[in-house]
Amino acid sequence: MTVSEFVVFEGIDGSGTSTQIAALKKRLEGKKVFFTCEPTDRETGKFLRKVLKGEIAVAAQTAAYLFAADRCEHVYGKGGIAERCGKKEACICDRYLFSSLAYQSIECGEKLPAKLNEDFPLPQTAFYFRIDPKIALKRIQNRSVVEIYEKLDFLQKTAAAYDKIFAAFDKKNTGMNIIRIDASLDAAEIEKIIWSALQKLPIFES
Repeated sequence: MTVSEFVVFEGIDGSGTSTQIAALKKRLEGKKVFFTCEPTDRETGKFLRKVLKGEIAVAAQTAAYLFAADRCEHVYGKGGIAERCGKKEACICDRYLFSSLAYQSIECGEKLPAKLNEDFPLPQTAFYFRIDPKIALKRIQNRSVVEIYEKLDFLQKTAAAYDKIFAAFDKKNTGMNIIRIDASLDAAEIEKIIWSALQKLPIFES
């Protein structure tokens, strides 16, 4: 099931999704749009961010369950995606279930993340930011905090997993529109590509 008011930005760490979300916030300032991200700022997400920073160590399988639990709150909790989209409010999310399918599959296999995420609704549009992991890693190294997954070997495996995941969704009749972005392009050029695509959606028509 796809949700028509729901848009997701996806890609490996350093691909530029957060940069484009920030640009879109400025462009849509004053509009009724819910900008959100995963992990969330709910208690479930706060715990996960400690895991990502390496402050708390958990098994790979536990991480898969934790991400799914945070996502469940994100979608179905009070003020969450389902409630807002049900009121015809646009929701734009930085990362969603595709991140779990990619990242968690590296350490605990594909079956568990697939099972935990199979019943979540899909976005109407998914922007998939594709980039050479070496370029992404250079961007990450300029940050003040580096997370546990932000290593070249892991990013290379995750990038390959993302390609496989979205190729599989291409073959399914889900109704989800997948837009692949060359994330090595200039940020301003990427912003134009994204806005051009969003303007075609009824929820963003002015």
